[in-house]
Amino acid sequence: MLEIENLHVQYGNIEALHGISLHVKPGEMVTLLGANGAGKSTTLMSIMRLPPPEAPRVTQGRIMYKGIDLLPVPPHLVVAQHKIGLVPEGRRVFGNLTVLENLKLATYARKDTAQIHRDYERVFSLFPRLSDRKNQRVDTLSGGEQQMLATGRAFMCGADFILLDEPSMGLSPLLMQELFKVLMDLNQAGMTIFVVEQNAHIALKYAHRAYLMEAGQIVMEGKASELATNPEIQKAYLG
Repeated sequence: MLEIENLHVQYGNIEALHGISLHVKPGEMVTLLGANGAGKSTTLMSIMRLPPPEAPRVTQGRIMYKGIDLLPVPPHLVVAQHKIGLVPEGRRVFGNLTVLENLKLATYARKDTAQIHRDYERVFSLFPRLSDRKNQRVDTLSGGEQQMLATGRAFMCGADFILLDEPSMGLSPLLMQELFKVLMDLNQAGMTIFVVEQNAHIALKYAHRAYLMEAGQIVMEGKASELATNPEIQKAYLG
């Protein structure tokens, strides 16, 4: 579904990714692990084609999605036409709007009205707390509830492939488990998911496969269950 080959990207004159390659198959949940500053968020911004200065510039390599080269595609079409949804680091929800208004914004490019209404119901069944607060301003929600909203918003754009950037950040262990169980439910229902995480414990528990990134390079990859028992991973990331 997604294939990245020999990707080099730069912020100004500084190279942030040094020829990474990875792939995600349809129906998989794949995680990209690594410490803060390893290049994980840079990878997601490159896939979404976000422009500089916030995002990096691709200098070499390919990003193929369902056989289509994403490099010339503007970010709004990555979402609207190619149906890739992003749950950004820090959530980036609109605090002065209600839960329902935030979800509605994600449907701006969709024409399938009947399916949109079914998707609202799906989001509210996955996150019952959002249903209870759908007319509440988002800046009054807890951090966990805002993370649920950011995830639901990506779903509401009609995505069949969702990228998540550090979804567990700032969440309690209980809320982390709750969020990842929802991601597992979405995945089992057919959603392909690519999760960037520092929390290797939770990511390796739910993902099918994993990549480990250090200093802008992929240094290890394999089945999540195998990486969870790897002595190097255990020592560096699992305590």
